[in-house]
Amino acid sequence: MNNRGHFPRLLITGATGAVGPIVVNAFSAAGYSIRTLSLDPPPAGLWPENVEIRIGDITNDSAVEAAMQGVDAVVHLAALLHIVNPPPALQGKYERINVGGTSAVVSAAIEAGVKRIVLFSTIAVYGPSAGRILTEETPPHPDTFYARTKLDAEKIVLEAKGTDGVKLGTVLRLGAVYGSRIKGNYERLTRALARHLFIPIGSGLNRRTLIYDKDVARAAVLAVSSSAAAGRVFNVTDGQYHTLNEIIEAICLALGRRPPRFALPAALMHRIAGYVEKGGQAAGLKLPALRLMIDKYNEDVAVTGDLIRKELGFYPCYDLQTGWQETICEMGLGKRK
Repeated sequence: MNNRGHFPRLLITGATGAVGPIVVNAFSAAGYSIRTLSLDPPPAGLWPENVEIRIGDITNDSAVEAAMQGVDAVVHLAALLHIVNPPPALQGKYERINVGGTSAVVSAAIEAGVKRIVLFSTIAVYGPSAGRILTEETPPHPDTFYARTKLDAEKIVLEAKGTDGVKLGTVLRLGAVYGSRIKGNYERLTRALARHLFIPIGSGLNRRTLIYDKDVARAAVLAVSSSAAAGRVFNVTDGQYHTLNEIIEAICLALGRRPPRFALPAALMHRIAGYVEKGGQAAGLKLPALRLMIDKYNEDVAVTGDLIRKELGFYPCYDLQTGWQETICEMGLGKRK
């Protein structure tokens, strides 16, 4: 399917987020006419000048319906993202934005006659792999507000049909996305390694599934343009499973420094973290969930991205080394001796 001939006009929600500008630029390069819907206006020069900018909330039906008019496809990025150990009070916000917002986008898309809806989801819906290789056929076991609400959003998108009964939705379950604009665990890890302030905990042999942000954008273009994507779920990865040690080594290589030479025992640090948490509670202090952070750090997550390669012809352009080299360069950290 020729993307420009079939779906030339595109709406991208959440376009000012961490991955959004990369996605906007990829679709612009592919020849699309782009409209964006975000809570905040983009900084000057973030994307091409011919992009039409709309400011609005995806939970506002009127704003979504107005933005949807005249477009052929929508790429839905807007979401409340994962944080470690969110307070129970945030559950309602996750549901309002990730589920309610997706419902508003899908309803408006169907009403406007949109032909393709692509949702950015997450491999977090599977839960830990526990030594297995997870595929699109693996039953999801989400264990966080974020993952549960993203799975609910997936169901809304996959159930979407046009007036002709043809399925409209495609779900992209992204591996852990990294790149120079990404916030969260990998940014903190990178900056800590750059400052020589990071000591690993555990063996580092647990696996992780990653994808570079520019490859995410390429996968999105394929999902919009390919007729084989309709009604499907695809994992999007760089095609490999990387141990945590390998990821740390790739970051350090890009930084021009040696990886940490020793690691702290996971079991011991978990016990110490437990004592610290209990002591903090007794003293009335609000401390981070240290044991949960250690557990997440040592979590094993191995998800295959074979299906999107076979069905849509997606091949990542960046491996672990080239992805991190470009990330470090764009972050301005440079190589350090």
